[in-house]
Amino acid sequence: MSIAAPHDISTMSRKADLSNVLLSRHAYVNGQWVDAASGRRIAVHNPSNGTVIAHVPSLSADETRSAVAAAQQALPVWRRFLPRDRSDLLMRWYALMLDHRDELAALMTLEQGKPLADAKGEIDYAANFLRWSAEEANRIYGETIPSHLPQRKMFVQREPLGVVALVTPWNFPSAMLTRKAGAALAAGCTAVAVPSLQTPFSALALAALAERAGIPPGVFSVLTGEPEIVVGELCRNPVVRGLSFTGSTEIGRLLIAQCAPTVKKLSMELGGHAPFLVFADADVETAAKACADAKFQTGGQDCLAANRIFVHRSIYEPFVSAVARIAGALKIGDGFEPDVQIGPLINEAAVAKSEAHVADALARGARLVTGGQRSALGNLFYELTVIADVTFDMRIMHEETFGPVAAILPFDDEADVIALANATEYGLIAYVFTNDLSRAHRVGDALEYGMVAINTVRVTGAPIPFGGVKQSGLGREGSRHAIDEYTEMKYICLAI
Repeated sequence: MSIAAPHDISTMSRKADLSNVLLSRHAYVNGQWVDAASGRRIAVHNPSNGTVIAHVPSLSADETRSAVAAAQQALPVWRRFLPRDRSDLLMRWYALMLDHRDELAALMTLEQGKPLADAKGEIDYAANFLRWSAEEANRIYGETIPSHLPQRKMFVQREPLGVVALVTPWNFPSAMLTRKAGAALAAGCTAVAVPSLQTPFSALALAALAERAGIPPGVFSVLTGEPEIVVGELCRNPVVRGLSFTGSTEIGRLLIAQCAPTVKKLSMELGGHAPFLVFADADVETAAKACADAKFQTGGQDCLAANRIFVHRSIYEPFVSAVARIAGALKIGDGFEPDVQIGPLINEAAVAKSEAHVADALARGARLVTGGQRSALGNLFYELTVIADVTFDMRIMHEETFGPVAAILPFDDEADVIALANATEYGLIAYVFTNDLSRAHRVGDALEYGMVAINTVRVTGAPIPFGGVKQSGLGREGSRHAIDEYTEMKYICLAI
């Protein structure tokens, strides 16, 4: 397949010229663009209007095994590449992503629904993981050990884990793939990626660019198919030595269990239920704007979304009013429409969960401040919603909504709110707004989260170790620590 000859899908949207989008209707295996031997294909829909964009192959377990075998065959050569040679290929892939930024963003908006400006931002964000990983490929250092035995030299070197599986979600279909694949390939692993069936085209477009960049056949494949079949085979397959997954904690638990018999190395970025703590000394307008950003970005379909918003009682009502006003000013619509800031939810189940959480909260005494129902724009559009006077017995305080519903409740005491913030199985990120430096340090230390953002909600990027504690995941992505997920330590003792 040549990416210089794009498919014409301009008829699928009258709102944008999509004739140059890198749309592949095939899976990418061992350097070849393939269909399922069975002929089975799966429809992918545009969440803004429900139309079918195109179909992708539904690969079988046997075809998945073939992809793993190709990755295993490519591994010895790829791991012997000089680090700078792997780095050069990743940099070419990075440059091609930037060259095709507009096309990749349009494709993402088409299949995921996020506004075009957000999609362009994600492409930049995603590309930077390739750049960072390319740089880190040259810095996979070992160590020497002062010997405790006579006439011995002792040292440790890092070696590639082997064939790895990368399972990515629909909400950030490009960034979650490059964050994993960049580190895996930089380390010398070969990778088999499985994107969400709701957003496979972004991953397939990245595969096309990887091919053009010169990534050798078998080093990076992208499979499409029913996750129970494709991912299930990757979990069971003993050749696959590591699995990286981004998704819900519920699915993460299942994958951990399926990987246990083959004792794979696991990297898991799972659910979040982020608390957002606003203390009395915080600026109300600043905190409210940040809260709206953290809650409604990507329609709330983000593991970093602010879900449980605790506000000191002395500024509670002004804060609630400010968040509602800001939410009301955000424009919802088709991601290709000018000035749209919030797109649709991904599917009917996502809308139903938002509806259920709001209904439960209102039935238990919460106050509806704004929103609270589906938008007239279409079945998958839900109004930006603010509910106040939330209590801890409501479902929304214990379940991740993954929708545009802001749940706000007052607090009086610092120790009490820290206890409430920590009273969850999740531990991905927490947000704190205060102008008291001592409190910032004190609360930051006390929160049981892998990441804590203080007086900001913009924290992610290639240089930072992204990940959570408790049931929000295992390991870290990004930063120099990402390479650790795809390497093993080998200790060598040499008699002299």
